Amino acid sequence: MSDATQTVLVGTGALIELLLKGEFICRTTNEEGWRALKNNSTRERVEAYLNQINRTVASAAEGDVFFCGYLQLGDSERKVISSQFKDICQALIPLVEWLVLVQEASGQDAPLSEGAPVRLTELQSRIEDTPAFREQLAKLSQYRLFGSTSTNSDAQIKLVFKRLVELGYLVRPNVEKQIYIATGKLDYLYEVIRFIDETEGLSLEAQAETATQRDLI
Repeated sequence: MSDATQTVLVGTGALIELLLKGEFICRTTNEEGWRALKNNSTRERVEAYLNQINRTVASAAEGDVFFCGYLQLGDSERKVISSQFKDICQALIPLVEWLVLVQEASGQDAPLSEGAPVRLTELQSRIEDTPAFREQLAKLSQYRLFGSTSTNSDAQIKLVFKRLVELGYLVRPNVEKQIYIATGKLDYLYEVIRFIDETEGLSLEAQAETATQRDLI
């Protein structure tokens, strides 16, 4: 193996590992990796390796978010995708309610997208000052996705944000500051929502409004 080939493998190996782990690579989560995958030659090398194990580099948000998909779908692959899709669908209502709360409490015209900052201290103050927002937070924090059992809004919102970081929807660049950044996984989520709406006529807003106690802990 030539030195040049070894360099290529070393350079793409970390990217391949991240993709196979299920990571979503965007400018916010991994700018170096994102730039590498935006480069056609690098992406082709990663693609060539993944193709050998029936994987492919998939993208969302008009090519600004990269993740790993299957190249060919057999029965076993369909089962995996079905399970993953089911997990996403079960998380949709709490995630949509959180997005709506952040948008309303922040007074934003559009929902969060990749790269947008969320200042937790400011958001928390606005929520705590508005009874309707406090009720929304209390409700969504109890969904199984977040699992809060606290009646304290401070504990509720911090747990929600902690879980969203764990799930890859937010990053916290500086642990000394309460500033979070939305990742490209949110943009991927919007594409999933649009897909469900288009293919099944699913009204997420109606689902959120009619969510029953069985959706809660």
